[in-house]
Order: sequence, then C-alpha cells, then structure tokens
Amino acid sequence: MKYCGAVLSVEDVNLSRKFYEELFGLEVFQDYGINISFSGGLSLQQDFARLLGFPKGKTLNEPHNMELCFEEEDFDGFVKKLGQLPGLRFLHGVREHGWGQRVIRFYDPDGHLIEVGENMKMVVARFLAAGLSMQETAQRMDVSVTALEVLLRA
Repeated sequence: MKYCGAVLSVEDVNLSRKFYEELFGLEVFQDYGINISFSGGLSLQQDFARLLGFPKGKTLNEPHNMELCFEEEDFDGFVKKLGQLPGLRFLHGVREHGWGQRVIRFYDPDGHLIEVGENMKMVVARFLAAGLSMQETAQRMDVSVTALEVLLRA
C-alpha cells in the first residue's frame, strides 16, 4: 500500500491550479482536464460531487476539519506576498505557537484552509541568533537537544 496524497474538491480547476502554482510554486505532475495532480501529492478535482454521485450541496466550503500545511524558509517574505493578493481571505494573521513556530492561516479559492508555517530549522536558527543556547532552545521547543541536532542536519 502506498499513500498517494489528498484530493481537494474545487469549483474551477484552472483558477485553483493557478493559485497553487503561483503562490506555492507547485508543479503539475499529471493533468486530466478536470483533475490535476501536483508533484508532492496534492490533487485538485472539479465536479467532485458528480464524480462520487453526491448531490451538489454535499460538498462543503470551509469545513474547518482539516488544513493543508506548508513550511516556508522566508516566512516574512511569504507573508508580504500574501498581503499583495487581492481578495485573499485570512482565518488569522501571524501567530506564534508554544514551540516557537510562526504560522498564518488563510483560505484557497474554494474555502480550503491552508497553514503556512515558518520552517522549523528557521525557528531554531531564530532562537540561536537571539542568544539562546541549544539546551535553552530545546527547552523552549519542548524537544531534546538530539532532536534539534537531527533537525539541523536534515
């Protein structure tokens, strides 16, 4: 058995394709017209309800029971890029989780929730640059020093 990825129900596959290509730099791996797959496992499916035999109203916008997660090395630059997109709807602005990772959440054109977080290596680098030791950084992030060392080598 092999996990292949997630499929999102979309109204307009071309609009959603453009959103994911331009904002995240995703590359199309397969294109079947109303179904496309990006390298990395995300797929978009137009006419999802019809394909599965559901009434059109059975697919929901903004279900808030899952999110697509991305990490970004240039988090501040990405947040600025988001600010330049007209009509983008945010769930919230930048927040910092207890382990130190900064994140922002917003919706794609079909109401799917997206989280973009600061790359975890960058979190560690930010703490070290602020003068924390590896031990203090590990304590702040509630992980072992060994876990941080593995993360930094990856």
